Amino acid sequence: MDTENKKTGSKLIPILVFAAVIIIVGLYGFFFLNQEDNIIQGEADVTEVRISSKVPGRIYKYTVDEGSFVKKGDTLAILSIPDIDAKLAQASAAQQGAAAQNQKAIKGARVEQIQGAFEMWQKAKVGVDIAQKSFTRVQNLYDKGVVTAQKRDEIEAQMNAAIATEKAAKSQYDMAVNGAEREDKEAALALLDRAKGAVAEVESYIAESYLISPTDGKVTEKFPNEGELVGTGAPIMNVAKLDDKWGSFNIREDRLKNYKDIGTKIKAYVPALDKEVEMTVYYVKDLGSYAAWKATKTTGQYDRKTFEVKARFNDKSIDVLPGMSLIIKE
Repeated sequence: MDTENKKTGSKLIPILVFAAVIIIVGLYGFFFLNQEDNIIQGEADVTEVRISSKVPGRIYKYTVDEGSFVKKGDTLAILSIPDIDAKLAQASAAQQGAAAQNQKAIKGARVEQIQGAFEMWQKAKVGVDIAQKSFTRVQNLYDKGVVTAQKRDEIEAQMNAAIATEKAAKSQYDMAVNGAEREDKEAALALLDRAKGAVAEVESYIAESYLISPTDGKVTEKFPNEGELVGTGAPIMNVAKLDDKWGSFNIREDRLKNYKDIGTKIKAYVPALDKEVEMTVYYVKDLGSYAAWKATKTTGQYDRKTFEVKARFNDKSIDVLPGMSLIIKE
């Protein structure tokens, strides 16, 4: 009997121990794991400007390295664009030709051309005088019945032709003296303006071969290496605006009440700097249904959306780097 009791007791001990472990784990989970975190973690970030070129080319040289601090207007890189030189030569030649045509239209005919037109007019006047005298003699002979009517008509036609030639020569002379028509001058000026625009366009492309920093900041990343080809608009490097830093926090809506108003002041701990910083909320936006916390029960709970809250550092000189953790303790 004693032996059976001992066997029964030895079997109960493991069961009791296992039950005790289950109870302890359950109590631990109830009192500790069921408690919500009392911190909100975010991340520091900074505005980055992406540097790219309007024209395709080859990276000839970088004048800065990753991590370099730059000022607005500094040259960051130089592109090699051989085609642009040829296009500039073509545009310049077209501009010179248009300028010559415009000057010719403004100035009018040369002195030699005016003199030649005048001499042709005088020659035509002499021809008219001779034709008129010939017609007068033939008309007298015709009146006396010496020449036929056909002969008279031929001489009259020659006289009329000489008169028309004289009028045409006079018009050519007047045109040479007066110069080009107003429409011709305007057309020549328009061609010159068009040629100037083509040159200015090519020169702007040449200026684009020098990549200039649009802001003060720090070079955070370079993409192509020297010697590599880049296309139009392809990113070449990023410049971080160190005076435009902020922190981003993803906060569930049931904990949003203290951060939902623009202008709210908050304090965040920066572990990397081991210091607390002051920030001001300037942006609050719903992240969408994909970021919602889903209820695990059919009743008693509800889906909670997550909001992105952004806050700027009140002290812009603080040495916070992008990617550093920000901790809000509630």
